Amino acid sequence: MGLSLGGLTFSAKSYANIIGANERINVAVMGTNGRGAGMARLFQGFDGANIIYVCDVEEKALAKGLEAVKRAGGNAKAEKDIRKVLEVKDVDAIYYATPDHWHAPAAIMACQAGKHVYGEKPCSHTPAEGEWMIAAARKYNRIVQIGAQRRSWPGVLEAIKELHGGIIGKVYFARGWYTNKRASIGFGKQTPVPSNLDYDLWQGPAPRRAYRDNLIHYNWHWFWHWGTGEALNNGTHEIDVIRWGLGVDFPTHVSSEGARFVFKDDWECPDTQIINLQFGDDCLVTWEGRSCNSRKSEGGDRGVVFYGETGSMETGHNGYRVHDLSNKLVKEVDSKDVIDGTNTSSPAANLDIVHIADFLDAIKNNRRPNADVAELHKSTVLVQLGNIAWRTGQRLVVDPSSGHILNSPEAQALWSRTYEPGWEPVV
Repeated sequence: MGLSLGGLTFSAKSYANIIGANERINVAVMGTNGRGAGMARLFQGFDGANIIYVCDVEEKALAKGLEAVKRAGGNAKAEKDIRKVLEVKDVDAIYYATPDHWHAPAAIMACQAGKHVYGEKPCSHTPAEGEWMIAAARKYNRIVQIGAQRRSWPGVLEAIKELHGGIIGKVYFARGWYTNKRASIGFGKQTPVPSNLDYDLWQGPAPRRAYRDNLIHYNWHWFWHWGTGEALNNGTHEIDVIRWGLGVDFPTHVSSEGARFVFKDDWECPDTQIINLQFGDDCLVTWEGRSCNSRKSEGGDRGVVFYGETGSMETGHNGYRVHDLSNKLVKEVDSKDVIDGTNTSSPAANLDIVHIADFLDAIKNNRRPNADVAELHKSTVLVQLGNIAWRTGQRLVVDPSSGHILNSPEAQALWSRTYEPGWEPVV
């Protein structure tokens, strides 16, 4: 694997050597069915990291994690209950790739146990959980990195620097999009829980619901009880780049339209969705999600375009293109990195490496990582507000200093959620 930018190529080994072998960080990986197994292999490939535990509630997924670590030269132990893993003194950090309802509770428990955290997006299942994650990270002085990998991609870093430097003047509008061709999930049936799955532990913090045969492993994304829809499953990436590029925090108004248009099945979230975020008189942001139609936009299955006074900038990969107001290409920084936005396991493994390196270096040097939880909470809230607007059918009025919803008890009720008794997150 290699990372190429501007004629320079960096190997995986060069990133792996950022942390010395004599300062190894012992990592536990939680959730190893797909994405987690791939990331376990990458973590193990660093001289400065060692996977000593893999954790999953399903036996087949647990085996995938063990095999991934073994192939990378490691020898991890297996455990299905993350609470037991967090009791192990030798574990320095955890990485998790779990269903969304587990993200914040796992991060908070890890911080309390003295572990650093690298958690996949979205930052949280609800906005309140993101606030609790920040509080836990600061209270226990832990590094908490979120899987917004673009924060570490050299090409995107350069693009944002150029944007902030005024390459297209004042930016007043940004558009992001994500496309896919997902199939129907049908209508699930309540069936006995498979013998190789600890479904009670899979639900963990979520109030208990009966097992259904079209839920695990991936389709939980489309049920509000456990998932957050395509907007947070993928839109979080584009919205984070947009917020970063615009230099804004929270909006003043949020609206969303869409529906489950393509199939009639158990899928609860919209498969086609537009989210509009207005930041007073400064700028407007829109995100378009098309889960069931993969027609590309601007030549990409996902991406972002910034519109400014003197031109536009597009970035959907580890590079960018700038056009003037006459649509003339005035600058292009390209990358040979292949990024497959539809790959749920590893869209761009060579670019995951730089984000892992940043996390490990942040631990070593006791600094905030590129995708610190406080920054990613802000980006996550933008998309969560979009979902709340869609679920309530309201145009939300928002406090731009905090992101909190104003004047709508119905919408404010979705700021948090209920938990299974005994599983309530406490910082």
